[in-house]
Amino acid sequence: MALMLFVAAFAQLVQPYAFDHVDLMNRMTPPVPLSGATWTHPLGTDTLGRDLLSRLLVAAQTSMLLSILGTVLGAVMGIALGFVAAHKGGLWDEVIMGLVDFQAAMPWFIIALAILAFMGNSMVIFIGIMALYGWETYARITRGLVLSAREQGYALAVRGLGGKPSRVYVHHILPNIAGPLIVQLTINFPSTILFETSLSFLGLGIRPPMTSLGQMLGDGRDYLINAWWLAVIPGMVIFLTTLSMSVLGDWLRIKLDPSLET
Repeated sequence: MALMLFVAAFAQLVQPYAFDHVDLMNRMTPPVPLSGATWTHPLGTDTLGRDLLSRLLVAAQTSMLLSILGTVLGAVMGIALGFVAAHKGGLWDEVIMGLVDFQAAMPWFIIALAILAFMGNSMVIFIGIMALYGWETYARITRGLVLSAREQGYALAVRGLGGKPSRVYVHHILPNIAGPLIVQLTINFPSTILFETSLSFLGLGIRPPMTSLGQMLGDGRDYLINAWWLAVIPGMVIFLTTLSMSVLGDWLRIKLDPSLET
């Protein structure tokens, strides 16, 4: 995970070639240590002779940044609506929870495909779709945690001292419920990466000349017999990234909840 975060920040500084540099004389060079491989292109080249390592670095950066942005925006929206539902109650609570139930019941991936197919693919629309993926989970969790926390002693004491609701929620309740929300963030992040890579794999996400892990996987699926590395290498990066984030989320869940430690 640390390696992926480093790549997300510094991919352009460590890539050996420009990710879109075409060299038709070196098409489909295999990766080291296969026969015919050279250390000039340690992970091989694609069908246009572009260095696979350079493209993998930029693709990982694109997928990571989009997934982080989509996850954070969805978390902010869901947490804010959860606080509103818990504080306002009544009609506000019913409307927000109704939206939560609607989102949870709808096949969002199919809806995203329809939106991108009819409205066209732009970066703003794509990020908006990713931000809407999973926000309902944050809203539901936040609402339940806030309803429980605001009746506890520390919140009642602050209100008794004349603290405004905004101060009670932001300065006292939010820090005390941050643990479960952070854990949920780490749980949702791998799903967001898979969501982004799935859309790009189908050609509805990131498109050339830019690249992403899903797009590389989609481009390599037609060459699995004679150039398997074009799909297997980005697929392994997707697998290891989601796995590492899931393990990190499980570790955080235990650390932030001492009752789970054995």
